[in-house]
Formats: sequence, C-alpha cells, structure tokens
Amino acid sequence: MNSRRKFLKNTALSGLAIPALTGFSASPYRLENIDPSLQGEAYWRQVRMQFPLKDGQAYFNTGTMGAMSGYVLNKVIDDLHYSAVHMAETDYKGEGPQLLSGYADQKELRTKIGVIINADYKQIALTQNATFGMSYVGNGLDLKAGDEIVNTDQEHGGGFGIWKLMAKRRGCIYKQAKMPVPANDPNQIFDAIFKEVTPKTKVIAVPHIISVYGVVMPVKEICAEARKRGIFTIIDGAQAVGQVKVDVQDIGCDAYYSSLHKWLLAPSGNGILYIHKDAIDKIWGTIASYQWENEEDHGFRLMQNGTGNQALVVGLDAAVDFYNTIGPDRWLNRIKQLGDHLRAGLKDISKVTIHSSTHPRMSAGLTTYNVAGISGPDLQKRMWQEARLQPRSVGEELVRHSVHIYNSMEEVNQALEVIKKV
Repeated sequence: MNSRRKFLKNTALSGLAIPALTGFSASPYRLENIDPSLQGEAYWRQVRMQFPLKDGQAYFNTGTMGAMSGYVLNKVIDDLHYSAVHMAETDYKGEGPQLLSGYADQKELRTKIGVIINADYKQIALTQNATFGMSYVGNGLDLKAGDEIVNTDQEHGGGFGIWKLMAKRRGCIYKQAKMPVPANDPNQIFDAIFKEVTPKTKVIAVPHIISVYGVVMPVKEICAEARKRGIFTIIDGAQAVGQVKVDVQDIGCDAYYSSLHKWLLAPSGNGILYIHKDAIDKIWGTIASYQWENEEDHGFRLMQNGTGNQALVVGLDAAVDFYNTIGPDRWLNRIKQLGDHLRAGLKDISKVTIHSSTHPRMSAGLTTYNVAGISGPDLQKRMWQEARLQPRSVGEELVRHSVHIYNSMEEVNQALEVIKKV
C-alpha cells in the first residue's frame, strides 16, 4: 500500500485516482451536481466542470475518441479498485464483486441502450467496438461466390475490411459507390449507391455518418429501397450514437453497429451491434462459448467473447447514465449548435474550403475543411501552439474538427480566430 501511495503521488493521474481510494462519495464528479434549471452557456460551463480535462485546453477530436466525464472515470477506477481489494469475497454463486465480464447477459444495461436506439435488448449485443460489429455480420452471413456487396468510397477501415476479406475468401464481388464531396443533396447520395446495385447485390453497407467528412447519410431512404429489393442492409453507426438521434426502427436497417467510446463518451472497448428480429437468424456466431446456441436471446448469443474487463462495462453503464442526466435532446442539440456555429464562421473566411456537408439535415458535430496555403498537420500544430486547441488533421490538407458538450462557444471562436490569423 505504501508503494501504491508513492506511485499515485508521483504521477499526473494521482488526483484522479484518489477518489477511488478514499471512496466514490469524495469525488466532485457527481450527477446530482448538474443543475438542469440553468440555461444557456451557464449550464454548459457547469457540464464542462464534470470533465477532468485540463483548463486552458480544448479537445476537438471526439470523432476519434470521446473524453470521459469524471463520473465515468471514477466509476471505472472504483470498480477496478473494489474488485482488486475484495476478490476473495467472491464465491462465484452471486456473492462478492463481479470480477469479469463476458458471461453475464447484461440485460439491464442492454435495455438502457435499447431506449437510446429504440430496440429490444434481445436485439442488441455488447461488443468491443464498431469493427467487431461489422466483422460479426460479415462473417455471420452466408455469402457465396458472385454475391455483390456495395460499400461507399469513403468508408473507415472497419467499414470496408470485412467485405474485402469476403471478396478474397468467398469470391464475393466488392463494389464502391462514389460519394460526392461536399455532399449537400441526399438524392445524389441515394442515386450513387443504387447505381451500383444489380440483381446480384446481397448487401448494402454504408455509414450513418461518414467518418472523414461528417456527412449524415440518408440511411432511412437507402434501407427502404434496399428492403424492396430484398437486400440486407448494415449501417456503420460508429460516429452516430451520441452525435445524432438514432432510431433503428425508423431507419429500417437489418443491422446497425457503433463504437460508444466516441460520441457517447464511454471508455474505449465498448461497442454495440443491433440486428433486426427478422434478420437475426441469418447471422451465425463468429466467436462461440457457452451461449452460442441461445435462441431466446440472440443478442446474448452474439456476445460470446470470453473473459472481459468488467470495469469497462461499469463505465459504459455510467456513460449511459451521464447521457440520460444531460438528456438526449439537450445533448444532441448542443452538438448541432456548436457544429453550426463553427461552419458558419468558416464560411466567412475567404481561404477556407468546407469539405463537409452544410445541409441542415446532413451535418452535426463533425466538420472537415482546409485552409489554402497551410497543410492540415501544420494547421493542427498551429492551433495547439497558439491556443491549446486540438482538432485532428486528415491526410496532408484537411483538418477534421469535432465539437461536443465539453466544448464552448468561446473555444470554437478561438479556433476561428487562429484560422483567420493563418
């Protein structure tokens, strides 16, 4: 214990770890400290105080990894610490701490997530991330040589990898629909996708929000047309859950997956896979354990991953509670408000080109742009050096700028000022 105290004292994390050692009640990061009666920027300043991000620094890269709230962080730390101390009290018959994940059905947590995406818990599997979800579906479908798979040319690696593997392994035909840049007409996207569709097309796999450009795709219309043609649809929601409203029943897809460590602000290592009840029996399991044949709870059947970290499940549950405390409408509207403010400011700067959509229904919290005369990496570096702002450069020219509830109007304005100076 003395060596542990010395370690905590001599690391930058000591201030964050202390609440786990002194009891969770000692932490300032508590849901009841968020006063819903406050309005405007006063409310969001209060919310910002629930994040252990350093003062004077602005994190604009939620599209890669969301920042955990202090509430979530302390729940994870507290669970790890409690389990380490009380391991011997677990009798494996229900007493003592839950030492591991991977074998429990997590019904309560899946039910809470089901409320967010409008799905029954039995249609939801907890996964590690979006790539897992896509791979489970790709491996699980009975695809054969000659079956066509339609992707877009703007997929994340986790969104195209499994389909290229299926082309190489099973002889499927892999096709990419060319997306417009910038995309400001949903009909143009729809037409580009169905231009690639033939009677041999078995799968359409497209993102809900394009990772590089932040375009909110017309997924409902795509899925409706695909259903008429008997084509299986799977939607990449890695950038969507927690950034825009997700209603899988309204979308009408056969499958939907997401990484919850991005916009829902859960710890990394948390994702979901939803499969519609009429499509679930089409998906074979990829990893098999005790419940691989569970026909009563297909979501649990697809969760047979073996031993996992229970603290991450606790963290996901805490992230859902944090989201619900803010409230879905307030959370999502704030992201949209900040995104619109950034795009409006960028439009007024002559040497800026916005590559993301500016269509009101096709844009949210992620904006990609470039500034003439400076590379993306150099602009990212300049923002950090001059104002401690951290977006993410993409390739040699572009900068991808994510805004979330821990960002402020002032920070967005600071970014615009740096760009004007450049």
